[in-house]
Amino acid sequence: MNRAEQRMASRPSVGLRARLLFAFALLCVVTAMAVAGGMYHMARIEILVRAQDSAVRMMKDRLQTLYPLRDPTPDESKLAEIADIVTDRNSSGLALYGDARVSTGLIPEAIPGELRFTVAHGDIAWQRVIWQGRPILIIGTPLLITERRDSTRPSGIEVYTAVSLGAEEASIAALAARAWRISGTALAFAVVLALLATRSVLRPVRELGRAARLLGEGDLRTRIAVRGSDELADVARTFNDTAAELERHVAQLRAMEADARRFVADVSHELRTPLAALAAVADVLDEEAAQLPETAGRAARLVSRETLNLTGLVNDLIEISRFDSGVVALALNEIDVAELVRATLRTRGWPEQVDTDLPSGVTARLDPRRVDVVLANLVGNALRHGEPPVSVRLSADPQWITVEVRDHGPGLDEAVLPRVFDRFYKAGAARTRSEGSGLGLAIARENARLHGGDLTVANAPDGGAVFTLRLPRRAHDPDGGPD
Repeated sequence: MNRAEQRMASRPSVGLRARLLFAFALLCVVTAMAVAGGMYHMARIEILVRAQDSAVRMMKDRLQTLYPLRDPTPDESKLAEIADIVTDRNSSGLALYGDARVSTGLIPEAIPGELRFTVAHGDIAWQRVIWQGRPILIIGTPLLITERRDSTRPSGIEVYTAVSLGAEEASIAALAARAWRISGTALAFAVVLALLATRSVLRPVRELGRAARLLGEGDLRTRIAVRGSDELADVARTFNDTAAELERHVAQLRAMEADARRFVADVSHELRTPLAALAAVADVLDEEAAQLPETAGRAARLVSRETLNLTGLVNDLIEISRFDSGVVALALNEIDVAELVRATLRTRGWPEQVDTDLPSGVTARLDPRRVDVVLANLVGNALRHGEPPVSVRLSADPQWITVEVRDHGPGLDEAVLPRVFDRFYKAGAARTRSEGSGLGLAIARENARLHGGDLTVANAPDGGAVFTLRLPRRAHDPDGGPD
């Protein structure tokens, strides 16, 4: 796994339910905000335009009472009269003529410069502004003097009126609050709808995940109930068909494997009788080889050696078949492990070739015959395929014992390490035809696991292969319980 994959695996995953809920909620919020926002914008414009048009019409109606303009050069009293005409209790006004001005609540500073510029050039205009924290609509118009029937000119008098938009802003705020409430209601509805939708969608997905997990654990009879005719139902049917086909193939493979194991066991047992006779003949040939001519003697010794190899192979095949069939059992005894190691070396004539570190007093309840087989295989391999010195080291704690068998050769290739305990696997091409059966290490690991322990291999940092046998101090018979 590379760094990118590790980062992806370390990130917290979000469940499908959460993602669906988020998608539904996001869609609903975006839709509700878009609709509510559009309606709010249109309603706001409509409200303000109506208020604006109404105020402009009222101002024009009031100004009609001033025409025809009798005095083109009004004094302050006349300006006050004009200001009173264009205002009421809900508005304020301002009348200007040159440097003279009369205000009924509206001061010149509140009027934007652009609005004054437009009115000064003879046009009626209006603008919404915020004055002293309140929204107001300011309408300005020049007063005209009629010179002839079809001719007018500005009189120089400017009239402004300010109308409060507080009521309209309150209506707009209420509309906005209503839009938010609608959005909240829509969000709640979307969450409920998403829960219902995800429940119907995730139920078959969860069933599929549970069935896949059971199938992966070996329950090949697992099936999913098919509901409906949608895509999820198609997935369920496909899963059921796949599981049925897998079950059929696995049954065939198991039957073929059982037949192969039975065949190997039967052949091995059938070979035992003729091999026993051959072994007896080989012993005789071995004893007489020295008296035979040179060519016949070499042939006799070759027949004897190959007979022994074949006998070992058949015995190993029988042992492997017993492990495969599950009929092996432990004969547990309380033993001194250090003494067992010494006996193994002594029986095979290896004490002088092996360095030992065997502390006394290490006892364990094990099957001595099977432990002897494991140790003999490990030490024999180290002597044959490694380089001296070969060492055996024993250590223990309250629960486990550990035996390390090490040589000081070149060690094992990294590509070989994972396959050392495979059946019939030999590390070098030169060893494809040797005295070994290729089953010794496989049998050794099976014996270790039968005790509840394990057998592992690694290369020592300073060279050489290290085989580590780890066994419990109180082994249990897997068939009969503790012995």
